[in-house]
Amino acid sequence: MSRTLSSTPREDGFRMPGEFEPKKGCWLGWPERSDVWRNGAKPAQKVWVEICTAISSSEQVTVCVSQSQYENARNMLPETVRVVEMSTNDAWFRDSACAFLVNDKGDVRGTDWAFNAYGGLNGGLYFPWDKDEKIAQKILEIENFDRYRSSLIAEMGGIQCDGQGTLLTTEQCLLNVNRNGHLGKAAVEQELRDYMGVEKIIWLPRGCKFDETDGHIDDLACWIAPGELLLQWTDDSSDPQYEIYQEAYEILSRSTDARGRKIKIHKMPQPKALEWTEEEASGLDVAQGTHSRVVGTKICASYINYYVGNSVIMVPAYDDPMDEPAQAILRELFPKHKVIAIQNAREILLGGGNVACITQPQYAGITS
Repeated sequence: MSRTLSSTPREDGFRMPGEFEPKKGCWLGWPERSDVWRNGAKPAQKVWVEICTAISSSEQVTVCVSQSQYENARNMLPETVRVVEMSTNDAWFRDSACAFLVNDKGDVRGTDWAFNAYGGLNGGLYFPWDKDEKIAQKILEIENFDRYRSSLIAEMGGIQCDGQGTLLTTEQCLLNVNRNGHLGKAAVEQELRDYMGVEKIIWLPRGCKFDETDGHIDDLACWIAPGELLLQWTDDSSDPQYEIYQEAYEILSRSTDARGRKIKIHKMPQPKALEWTEEEASGLDVAQGTHSRVVGTKICASYINYYVGNSVIMVPAYDDPMDEPAQAILRELFPKHKVIAIQNAREILLGGGNVACITQPQYAGITS
């Protein structure tokens, strides 16, 4: 039976794992909004099937689907994928689903952040978001895991933990006036410590340009192991992202993690920024409250936005010269994993995110 607890994860000895830790499963939604996903979401759904099929060779995959799309999704997805009927507003489960926590006994619980679709009525990406606000609780009840509810407006795409007490995020996102700016930095830090079970928070000022989510960390940097980070990079000083990468590198180079270790930084070459084409933009329905995407709108492309499973890594590909070098870096950093390139990742990017943004890992715990 799932309970909503009045204590905090930190008090109870629970922590947020690193992305590289063992997983029992992976949760995704199902794209169907015609004002977010072009051509009735059919191109995106094909990419979802590719991703879900590959991840299901590594761990259990669950896809949450609306009643109207259940039969379609069930027919498209392989039998190895569990399909659950659930009401949602959109499919960004990294941000709307719960953050799975573990303790040293192998128990699993979840943190349920407040969610306002990336800014609510002040720059948010869609309206309403009432169904997405309930996703985390529903998942925890399905799995019979206890729930911690935080009032902090946060998305896990904006938070990176190393599993050993260090959290990486951006001020642009968590301290934004459309999230938690009214609380102040100290109060936000305390909430992160309490509900992620961390000791140290490293703040970067901002995330990548052209990112609709107000600077999520998951396009810029990610932990690949305790004390080791992968950082998106370019040596081109005329590139609009150059200053952001230099700024992040300088801060991270001066930082230590919660255990006092100097952070080792690996550089990941960036792909070129993408733009909406006329054909793509014409495939969208127009709806009030949905972020406008028109011809020429630049899109933040990144290889950092990958999913690492127990045996596979799903990395976006863009038909870009840097696709193969990026995959080679991941093969070197994760020699025990099979690196799988998602060739049509552009379809996810058109909706506003990428592979990491649509996947929520369910951690297995140390002994389970």
